[in-house]
Amino acid sequence: MKKIRSVSSTLFAIGLVTMLAPAVTCQAAWEGVDVNVVEKFAEKAGRPARTPLINTDQGDLLLFVFLLAGITGGFIGGYLFRGLFVPPKRSRSEMFHD
Repeated sequence: MKKIRSVSSTLFAIGLVTMLAPAVTCQAAWEGVDVNVVEKFAEKAGRPARTPLINTDQGDLLLFVFLLAGITGGFIGGYLFRGLFVPPKRSRSEMFHD
């Protein structure tokens, strides 16, 4: 009983530190590869950045796109489940001759 309590308190402490650490330590916004590398090379080549045709940074549009992709992938995976994961049935002659 003591061991279970020790393990659960340790896991709780690790979870608490994991959740609170980013809020305490991250003060600055990190720029990605697009800003630090791609945009610099594009400007040197004479192609400055422009606004995208479909701006996914507004609202929940990007989440909606991922939702549609997940629904589509889930439907296709469910429809083709037997072909993907279930081995084909063996005939009676194959079963008795192994």
